[in-house]
Amino acid sequence: MLKLENLWLPGTILDIFVNAGDTVKAGQHLILLEAMKMENNIDADRDGVVKEIRVRRNDSVMEGDVLLVIE
Repeated sequence: MLKLENLWLPGTILDIFVNAGDTVKAGQHLILLEAMKMENNIDADRDGVVKEIRVRRNDSVMEGDVLLVIE
């Protein structure tokens, strides 16, 4: 199981491009995060299936938060 993304910087979730149950490929955009007034794509670092999404649009997230789980 891969817990993605142990966030490295605080911000706000602008968009989520996947749903639980989706198959994803390495490099695929998963989440759009606004941090320090910049938009940052959070990408899959491996192939897998999204098992759980722990955030919603407009959520504020902090460093270390788990955004979603890929198995």
